[in-house]
Amino acid sequence: MTKRGLKIATIGGGSSYTPELIEGFIKRHDSLPVKDIWLVDVEAGLEKLHIVTALAKRMVEKSGIDLQIHAVTDREEALKDADFVTTQFRVGQLEARIRDERIPLRYGRIGQETTGAGGFAKALRSVPVILDICRDMERLCPDAFLINFANPSGILTEAALNHSSIRAIGLCNCPINMISDMAEKFDCPAGDVFCDFVGINHLIWAQRVLVRGKDVTKTAIEKLCADTAADVMANIPDIHFDPALLKALNMIPVSYLKYYYMQPEMFAECVRAAENEGCRGEVIRGVEKELFALYQDPELAVKPPQLAKRGGARYSDAACSLIDSIYNNKKDIQTVNVLNNGANTDLPDHAVIERNCVIDADGAHPLQIGRTPLAIRGLLQNVKAYEQLTIEAAINGDYDKALLALTIHPLVDSATVAKQILDDILAENKEYLPKFNY
Repeated sequence: MTKRGLKIATIGGGSSYTPELIEGFIKRHDSLPVKDIWLVDVEAGLEKLHIVTALAKRMVEKSGIDLQIHAVTDREEALKDADFVTTQFRVGQLEARIRDERIPLRYGRIGQETTGAGGFAKALRSVPVILDICRDMERLCPDAFLINFANPSGILTEAALNHSSIRAIGLCNCPINMISDMAEKFDCPAGDVFCDFVGINHLIWAQRVLVRGKDVTKTAIEKLCADTAADVMANIPDIHFDPALLKALNMIPVSYLKYYYMQPEMFAECVRAAENEGCRGEVIRGVEKELFALYQDPELAVKPPQLAKRGGARYSDAACSLIDSIYNNKKDIQTVNVLNNGANTDLPDHAVIERNCVIDADGAHPLQIGRTPLAIRGLLQNVKAYEQLTIEAAINGDYDKALLALTIHPLVDSATVAKQILDDILAENKEYLPKFNY
């Protein structure tokens, strides 16, 4: 049967982010002829999948474009002959996230969804799943691009690129949020802002900020130091970077770097939140309840503004932009997660970095970096080593590699504590970690 047009398969289709994805394809339909979107989820997420699918269909109907929405639990049916596969799954759903955030707190360490011990637990569950998806893609749609925005995005993308033949690109909303914040600070369109990003997922710095081609880095740092507004990332506590640090760095760090540069303050806030309104996963459980109640309104046919309360806002729109640029061979610049391949001489070639890339029909091509500034080099190499040990541990069920990964992570930094946290993670995630039998 001749295909009607582009086929998109979305793994984790019952996610609350899906309406943003649908909106992104609708507004690009003139340049991006997506005709079929297949939303896939597991049995445990079936209720949410049905709710999201109904909303997606109303959105398409309102737009008047020729686009079919399909909802299935059969991943193979969705992947067959797909042109692009997007991944936004959460293994173990929000209950697993809540455990990830609370386990480290027992041992005096920060509990966060993608960073530190919490991110490690999520990676252990998620790496085998992304590789299962890649194996299916190798059989059913070997020429498709995998656009991953399941977290931890850098780790999952690196696993896919080094352990399968699939063309994978990872996405994060941090770079576009940082650009949007700069645009607001300089009162200009986001298209006038260029940030020269260096680093890895959730560990990036904007080395330079340009507005209409003019280097405004120093002014940007001054504005950031003077800013008392809420953090641009909805999922990160609103504790501001020390101005002295920002001036010393002479770079703009992503909000996640607060967990490293301001550990005591961030840990105290994690504890306070967990004891009062709940950890972030518990807060999101309430946000999701509100969102899905809204999604069930038969009169709703647009993405509701309340979705911005979720920390991953703009992820899906970034995915649509990336797919548009690949399909149309735009050769524009976007910040994505790709293999290093010599772009950053301080990291291995097979490591995944988050970098400004030229996007064309062949994928993403990172701009050359050379050496990274000494002030950030050690932290960058340390966390990348943690990531690579985590991937090995997740693939092989290797307890020793898992212990080493946690021990060297700057937010754990203790073999004794690492073992306590690891044992709890394995005990409380047994159904998702069958390779770990110890």
